[in-house]
This record gives sequence, structure tokens and C-alpha cells, in this order.
Amino acid sequence: MIFFRWFVKFFSDYTNLALIAIALVSGGMLAWPVFKRGGRGLSTMEATQLINRKGAVVLDVRSGEEFANGHLPSARNVPLDDVEQKVAQVIKNKAAPVLIVCKSGQRSARAQTLLRNLGYAEAFSLQGGIAAWQEAGLPVVK
Repeated sequence: MIFFRWFVKFFSDYTNLALIAIALVSGGMLAWPVFKRGGRGLSTMEATQLINRKGAVVLDVRSGEEFANGHLPSARNVPLDDVEQKVAQVIKNKAAPVLIVCKSGQRSARAQTLLRNLGYAEAFSLQGGIAAWQEAGLPVVK
């Protein structure tokens, strides 16, 4: 009962309401970039723009056999299990945008998280993977 009275008094004070509103707005602003791009991956159109306009490095995290069956033009193959050890050899500039590709988008999303933890702030996963890329009629190289 005492807590309830304190709770009502705290939220009825206009100064506290203003502070709460400021905290909610600033928290939302901090979380916005995560909701905007971080979790969902890029569409094929966004990925194409990232490659063409910003010169993104294309990193294919599928196995060597899958990569040999068809990949995006200029893609570099580093299987997901080897990403942590080999990515620095393939992508030397951590500020460069990176488009990560796999078969369906699952492995590339994990690789995106891994790369961002390693300091690659501009790492993006291709939503739907190479399957979505091919479905959109975009070029694949063997």
C-alpha cells in the first residue's frame, strides 16, 4: 500500500512526468538504428544500392561447395565457421560497408552480429539470401 501511494505521487508530479518522457524519447532514439536496419537485413534493392553506391564488399558465408554453385559477382567466400579468424584478411578496412550473403539469410544474420561485434559497423545481411537475389533476377556467377 505504501508503494502504491508513492507510485501515484511520483507519477502525478509534473516534474517526474517530464523526466520520464525525456527518458523514453531518448531511449527510443538510441534504439531506432537497431530497429531500422540491424535486425531485419537488407532487401535485394537496398543491397544492390549498397554495392553500387558505396562499393560494399560482398562476403558469402556459405560453404565452398555452395559458393561454387553460384554467387554474387565479386563475392568473397569465407564460410561462417571461419569468419572470426579470416575476416580481417579479406576485409582490412573495418569502416567499409559489408554485404553478407548466405543461402536464405540465417547464417548471414549470425555473421552480421559477429562482424558488428568485431568492429565492422557497416555490416549488413542480405534478407532472404542468394535465393531472394536469384528470385529478383539479379546476376549470379559460377
